[in-house]
Amino acid sequence: MAQVQKIDSNITGLAYAEEAQLGLLPGEGGLGGTPVWYRLNPNSYSDFGGEVVTVAPNPINPSRQRRKGVTTDLNATGGFNHNLTFENLTDLMQGVMFADIRAKGEEVVTAVALDTINPDEYQVASTTDFIVGNLIIGRGFANTANNAVNVVTAIVAGISVEVADGLLVAEASPPAGADIKVVGFQFADADAVIDVSGNLPALTSTAVADLTTLGLVPGQWVYIGGDASANSFTNAANNGFKRVRSITADAITFDKSDAAMVADAGVIGKAIRLFYGDVLRNETGSLIVRRTYNVERTLGAPDDGSPNAIQSEVLIGAVPNEFTLNVPQAELANVDVTFIATDNSQRLSVDGPKQSSVQDFRVAQEYNTSSDVGRSRLGIVSDVDEAPSALFAYVTEASIAINNNVTPNKAVGVLGAFEVTAGTFNVSGSVTAYFANVSATQAVRNNASVTLDISFVKDNTALIYDIPLISLGDGRLKVEIDQPIMLPLNTDAASGQDISTDLDHTLLLTYFHYVPDAA
Repeated sequence: MAQVQKIDSNITGLAYAEEAQLGLLPGEGGLGGTPVWYRLNPNSYSDFGGEVVTVAPNPINPSRQRRKGVTTDLNATGGFNHNLTFENLTDLMQGVMFADIRAKGEEVVTAVALDTINPDEYQVASTTDFIVGNLIIGRGFANTANNAVNVVTAIVAGISVEVADGLLVAEASPPAGADIKVVGFQFADADAVIDVSGNLPALTSTAVADLTTLGLVPGQWVYIGGDASANSFTNAANNGFKRVRSITADAITFDKSDAAMVADAGVIGKAIRLFYGDVLRNETGSLIVRRTYNVERTLGAPDDGSPNAIQSEVLIGAVPNEFTLNVPQAELANVDVTFIATDNSQRLSVDGPKQSSVQDFRVAQEYNTSSDVGRSRLGIVSDVDEAPSALFAYVTEASIAINNNVTPNKAVGVLGAFEVTAGTFNVSGSVTAYFANVSATQAVRNNASVTLDISFVKDNTALIYDIPLISLGDGRLKVEIDQPIMLPLNTDAASGQDISTDLDHTLLLTYFHYVPDAA
């Protein structure tokens, strides 16, 4: 066999695992547990590995020559560019946002059972996060009927979640990982009401004694209506994506909508569906959670006869530092992610890679920016108008950037860093839009309070990025011969508390695990 002279980039691989404590995976350093590795499929890398810093002694001497450099420091960093799908970066985004995702009910199903008397049921270990009226979706079952969206009709505590009789197919042993997930709620017939008597529209209910039991939070997005007319409001303006401004026991108030909502007292024959999803936002106080990772890049196999074959390099104690969502014109939506680490190591082929039993996320198609962007809206913040005019109609490109301002902590006697410090959570971005009127440039000059949201909708799922409060910059029109006038804008985000104490975040992501075809 010919000796290996080079290794191509196409055979490299990338995976990450969350550490149990800084620099140590579960199972290392006397810690219990087993690390869970997740696969990534990057398009490219940026400065991945350890930059060794050397200092060459240069004493005063007659020869006027320097001496061999001495290693004095190590800067461990890494980054990659990755296409965006619905789920492939959700787990890692918890590290970027320094927060736990606020997930709706999700349980692995041990069996799907039928009964000639009782409703069909999904048997689960816990029913804590489910309520009667929930819309749930089955995932990963062998029988297609068990993967449908259904309404929870009853719950047997700690045993089963039940749906109407005749909707499921018996599966005594579902495939590994088959589960049910809460994706919304269905109101009773004629129960959901749209009230527009206040400054902003609100959804109210008589049958639901406490609307906070739905688990919604201010700033998240919901989708009102289903594919059947019986599950949607008669007036189309009341259906579609809406942002929750506040929620109380009596009302869900909305402050963003594609169209101005109108009064609806509830109609017999209308059981309105409300879809919602998991929420990830930057948190405050004790809810701030720092995650650290091992990030390993495999580097192929040399021909040294090693039994484990594969060599690799690992970032250790890696903290997500920067994240940029890129939404270019007529392309795939993609992200750039960078890490600051405390150390890095190279693993010889005799040792083999650290990663094992690497898990893949649920398969999903990449978002394209031509047909999968449902809404890209920059508008003036309003307390009295849920559908203010957008500052532009079309954009050519947009980006949202997160910077955790992470810095490594250096010390005498430590090569690399012994810790890292996270700085201010900064969110910024840019938008280049087709100019239509001077409203946007006036908003810049007037230092108007602006809000931005970008949504991706594909295959009955949706992902929405929402920034509640922005100050605009730039705004200088770009005028070129034989070209449309373009408007470049810079966006600097701040905490939404300046708008409302309920919006105490800078960026919020809503992950809809199901939206109807109408979305």
